Amino acid sequence: MDKSKRSFLKSKRSFRRRLPPIQSGDRIDYRNMSLISRFISEQGKILSRRVNKLTLKQQRLITIAIKQARILSLLPFLNNEKQFERTDESIARTTGLRTRNK
Repeated sequence: MDKSKRSFLKSKRSFRRRLPPIQSGDRIDYRNMSLISRFISEQGKILSRRVNKLTLKQQRLITIAIKQARILSLLPFLNNEKQFERTDESIARTTGLRTRNK
């Protein structure tokens, strides 16, 4: 009988409750760069609500704040530094092509 009673009892697993990413005192504003930058990927994309663990209302406010900051050029629209860097390989390739044609 002891075994049958045990099966009905819920197993008590300890689980740690996660802290919300935005505290109640934090203002979601385009000027609050330390808060906004947490919700942007390395490429400069706005992270999804699932990844951010935000409520729908908070995600909307964050998205609006990010877009306002981008328009006021406080944030870049894209963050592709690799696109603008010229590596030694690309320089060698272009010079190598030029010598062959001569």
